Amino acid sequence: MRRDIRHFRPGCNIPEEQLSRLLEAARHAPSVGFMQPWRFIRITNPTLRRSIHALVEDERICTARALGEREDEFMRLKVEGMQDCAEVLVVALMDQREQHIFGRRTLPEMDVASVACAIQNLWLAARAEGVGMGWVSLFDPVELAALLGIPEGARPIAVLCLGPVEQFYDRPMLESEGWAKPQPLCEQIWENGWRGEGQIR
Repeated sequence: MRRDIRHFRPGCNIPEEQLSRLLEAARHAPSVGFMQPWRFIRITNPTLRRSIHALVEDERICTARALGEREDEFMRLKVEGMQDCAEVLVVALMDQREQHIFGRRTLPEMDVASVACAIQNLWLAARAEGVGMGWVSLFDPVELAALLGIPEGARPIAVLCLGPVEQFYDRPMLESEGWAKPQPLCEQIWENGWRGEGQIR
C-alpha cells in the first residue's frame, strides 16, 4: 500500500540505477495529449536543499496560522522528511504548455493531472522497491521557482522526499495522528449526477 512517508533512515542513499528505474517509471506515466509536462529537478547540493527546507518551514508556519484554532495541533505534526531522506526531487510543470491543445482546450488543468500521474507512478514504483516517498506541498511556488531558476510559464508543484525507511506506516500518518478520518467509499461514488440527483432526459 502506498503511504506518504515523513520518517526516513538518515545517512542512507538510493543507488543511481535504482533512482533511474524509479524516474523511468514516472516517465512512462500517461499524459493528456501525450504532452509529458513533467520536469524533475534532482537536488544534490546540500546548501540548496537547506534553502528549500527553509521555504517549506516558512510555509508550514503560515499554514499553521491560517488554520486558526488548529494551529498548535498542526505544528505538532511532522509534515516532511527533507532533512533525513536520501533524495529530494522538485517536480515542475514545463513551460510553453499553451501549445498543447489536445485534451486541454476546455480543461487546461489536465497538465497538472498528468504530472500527478507521473508522481503516482514514481510513488508506486518506489514502494514496490522498498523505498519510502513523501510529497511536500508546503512552499511558495514563486520563491521556489526563483531559487531553482525555473523559467516563466513553468512552475513547481511538488517537492518529493525519497529514501530507505525503518518501516512503512500501516495507516496514513494523518489518520494515525487524528488529523482526519478516511471518507467511506459510499460518500465518494454517486450515480447519474451529483449525489445521485441527476435528471434522466
